[in-house]
Amino acid sequence: MEAKKDAASTVNASAVVTEGMVAASSLGVDLSKPRWSQETYAGRATHFITITNPLNVLATNRQLEKARSLVKHYEAGQVPKGTTPDQMWAAKHLYDSAYHPDTGEKMIIFGRMSAQVPCNMAITGAMLTFYKTTPATIFWQWTNQTFNALVNYTNRNGDSMSTQKLATAYCAATGTATATALLFNYLSKRTPPMAARFVPAVAVCAANSVNIPLMRVDELQEGIEVVNDKGDVVGHSKVAATKAIPQVITARIAMAMPPMLTAPFLMQFLEKKAFLKRSPWLLAPTQILYVGCCLTFTTPLCCAIFPQKSSIRLDQMKSDTDAYKRGIAMGMSNTDRVYFNKGL
Repeated sequence: MEAKKDAASTVNASAVVTEGMVAASSLGVDLSKPRWSQETYAGRATHFITITNPLNVLATNRQLEKARSLVKHYEAGQVPKGTTPDQMWAAKHLYDSAYHPDTGEKMIIFGRMSAQVPCNMAITGAMLTFYKTTPATIFWQWTNQTFNALVNYTNRNGDSMSTQKLATAYCAATGTATATALLFNYLSKRTPPMAARFVPAVAVCAANSVNIPLMRVDELQEGIEVVNDKGDVVGHSKVAATKAIPQVITARIAMAMPPMLTAPFLMQFLEKKAFLKRSPWLLAPTQILYVGCCLTFTTPLCCAIFPQKSSIRLDQMKSDTDAYKRGIAMGMSNTDRVYFNKGL
């Protein structure tokens, strides 16, 4: 992995400064950690508002490469003359929005968190609008869970997953999610019409609880890489995975629920208005626009519920025998903490 240690983003103070460059340390910024404290919710929320900004999706490959190059120059200990702290942070935020924090690889554009708002507003709006027929339910649930599977895979912990396991997990996740939606759709036929509007929300809750663990099943089976406070690899921990994945599920459900639970009431109110009676085709665009407005806020605010860099005490992973023994051999005590990327 490219970022085995936090130190990978720290200035190389011993680097020889070449012509046209200045020492990175002269900027007075530390890119080894986010600009805002991750110990508080406000700091994490501010960080994710920057990272999940939908405008980041519009960045060209040239802009992304320029940001990556500036970050790599910083890590090497020198940056071009005239670079300001704000420019350095802007490059780091754009880099973080498009490159995986563990592997350093450029993420698939639709799998980036900055693509959540534009993609989810269209898919969620469609699920809430076209929920009455079985073909529509199947298509939009499949579309939603395919997108979710892509996001879950892209934002997993950095360890790789075999193609066979990925295909199996994808089929199981999308199949289970679609079946769940159809079941609740069937049951809702015996309830008042308003209840049927909430079927997509219930299906999303159930589906996320299945989709995320299945797409990250390797982490549950093999463990997540954990490091000490210096960034040295301690080993792989299944205990860390059992902490990380439920946190991601909780955040994803919290992210989706506000628009999915409030949109039915809003649309029931608006459907009685004359302008929608005259122009019923406005129903879908109105709902999609409303969902987009909600997701603009819920995406970063819910990503911030839990720190992305999570931790557990060494003694909590005694069942991860190899990693625990290695930690002790490295001079760690039972109360020392190990750290891992929980994913998003």
